[in-house]
Amino acid sequence: MISTWSEWKRYPRPGRGDNIEAPITPGIYEVRIAATGALHSFGAVDNVAQALALLPVGQKSWFGRRDPAALPDLEYRTCATSTKADAKAAAERMIGRRETYMSGAA
Repeated sequence: MISTWSEWKRYPRPGRGDNIEAPITPGIYEVRIAATGALHSFGAVDNVAQALALLPVGQKSWFGRRDPAALPDLEYRTCATSTKADAKAAAERMIGRRETYMSGAA
């Protein structure tokens, strides 16, 4: 069973103390660059909250620190599913629709 997409939420920036609001169940996540709407990452996973928390969002410097100004302003949304298999099937359908749309737009 697949639920509906959540609203877009601002992805927490390091050092602000913000939290990720996402299900701890299987599902799909989508992360985009807020300014352009360009896709940053997308996935079907066992635990949506954990996947978002572990998402690499910026480049580390050679000195092990991230430049906060260089991090993109990101937004995310989630969609919970009953199983990871449901999440993968839904993700494949979404990718297929996106590819069909893009080939028709070209």
